[in-house]
Amino acid sequence: IIILAFVPVFALEGQEGRLFHPLAFTKTFACVAATVLAVTLVPVLCSFLVRGPFHREEDNRVMRVLLRGYEPALDWALAHPGGVLSGAGLLLGLAATVALGLPRPWLDRLAGTPAAPLARVFAGFGTEFMPPLDEGSLLFMPVLAPGISLTEVRRVMAWQDRVIASFPEVASVAGKLGRAETPTDPAPIEMIETTIQLKPRSEWRPGVTRESLVASMQAALIQVPGYAPGFLQPIENRVLMISTGIRAQLGVVLLGTDPAKLQAAAFEAERIVRSVPGASGVAPSRLQGKPYIEVEIDRPAAARAGVNARDVMDVVEAGLGGRTVATLIEGRERYPLQVRLQRDLRDDPETLAEVPVAGMGGRTVPLGQVARIRRVSGPNEITSENGRLRVFVQANVVGRDLGGFVKDVRHRLEEELQPRLPEGVTITYSGQFENLLRARRTLWMIVPVSLLVIFLLLHAIYHDAREAAHVILAVPFALSGSVFLQGLLGYPFSVAVWIGYIALFGIAIQTGVVMVVYLEESVARSRAALGAAFGARDLVDAVKAGARLRLRPKLMTVATTIASLLPILWSSRAGAEVMKPLAAPVIGGSISSLLHILIVTPVIFAWLRGRDLKRENAAAKATA
Repeated sequence: IIILAFVPVFALEGQEGRLFHPLAFTKTFACVAATVLAVTLVPVLCSFLVRGPFHREEDNRVMRVLLRGYEPALDWALAHPGGVLSGAGLLLGLAATVALGLPRPWLDRLAGTPAAPLARVFAGFGTEFMPPLDEGSLLFMPVLAPGISLTEVRRVMAWQDRVIASFPEVASVAGKLGRAETPTDPAPIEMIETTIQLKPRSEWRPGVTRESLVASMQAALIQVPGYAPGFLQPIENRVLMISTGIRAQLGVVLLGTDPAKLQAAAFEAERIVRSVPGASGVAPSRLQGKPYIEVEIDRPAAARAGVNARDVMDVVEAGLGGRTVATLIEGRERYPLQVRLQRDLRDDPETLAEVPVAGMGGRTVPLGQVARIRRVSGPNEITSENGRLRVFVQANVVGRDLGGFVKDVRHRLEEELQPRLPEGVTITYSGQFENLLRARRTLWMIVPVSLLVIFLLLHAIYHDAREAAHVILAVPFALSGSVFLQGLLGYPFSVAVWIGYIALFGIAIQTGVVMVVYLEESVARSRAALGAAFGARDLVDAVKAGARLRLRPKLMTVATTIASLLPILWSSRAGAEVMKPLAAPVIGGSISSLLHILIVTPVIFAWLRGRDLKRENAAAKATA
């Protein structure tokens, strides 16, 4: 059952699959090894080591104290089954409401009343893809306005390095301008990439957190016009760019055929996204705005001057772009030798118009007489997706969950932008949110199938759908404790949290199976001893006896589970940001599962067996 519960983990893909597949394999191999040892080595060791004398549960001091509190609680629960089941149902409903949240109109109405604190409690946990790992560094990648000069970009980079280095929490700052000689780094000249190495947390100022530090840096760097400061972490940024092509957590992608219309729609989308609470580092990609020198041949003038159009284009190509005329060889190295006009000649259209062009008969004419030369504004970059032009608006999220932020962005764009989009322009969403949707879709398909397989397995064991359903009920009731601890610690739903819930499924079902086995054995012994005289009162006594025997194993299971996971909650080492949300549902669910197995399971078992006993007695009377 535990192995089947982990099947959804094996179905995960992408980053989440690579991260959690080793955990699932380790758990599976450990369960297989434990099973082999339990049926081979453990019985042999028991025959040597467990020889008595055997003591009753009451002879143990700890168990005597625990039984003194458990027996009255179980007696009351068996005497009031309706109240127990109703209370368990209400607790489960409360947990579901806390986790999923109330509808937004209800929360808005609560916010303006004295019950405003309830709006925060029932706002829901929200969702994110993965808890962000603390890499100990930051990556700052602002994009300046297209057409900015190299000199100005260098000045801005030097200024921002000085500003960032002035924070006491920063150990070093290194800015990079330009791009590597590789097609995998298509960075425009106006994009600056700055790596910020942070000092250890113990050297930070009191009260400073990573979020407050990033907010302070953004406030200090917002002065440059057209500057959109956005902070990620180096590894996080690289993974996002490789997997989605967007260097942010969310990308609003606009597809169309007209660059001007796409750019206008991108600026409008930027305005809307920027107004959504939690938006940070909002910046649109810019198709237009890069300055060009356009040379258009005046064909009638060229014909009068006896100049061939090809000769004009050769002069423009060689003078502006450069032409390779030779190759220098130095050992095994090759260096292309290019010639072109000096910078002061090719940067000024008026000077460029004086460049001579050879015509017929050896005569030369100025370029300006056979061509129109002017400065124009053109595309900064041209990107496409599925055969259509693409622009995007990127944004990061600060102070709230990614899923809730994307939900608000989509709602605002559908209301304010979608109805006014030009014909042929469509909106899609990219970035880290794509990974969240993929993982959620996979788990929504696989988890119910796994639970169904577990149910069929339990049905094959008990030959009774009611018993199988009875054991499966341990899962939702165990979730209530997980939800309350998750809410107390402030973790939104993420793949790590969902893995914790999946691990809890197996533990809850396993302990439910063992409790039902204890109860059935106790009832079978009582039936064998009393025979036909076995009645409803005897059934309750047998259930109590079986539940008392299960108290110690269940407490030991919960205690060892919590003891093994508590160090993770206390950890502050690398990777703890992912493991803490995974451990929280298991710890909280183990506690609520303890109450369910010890109280609710005996009540449901006694109710089901009581109905069977009534039918048997009625059938016996009818036969007599």
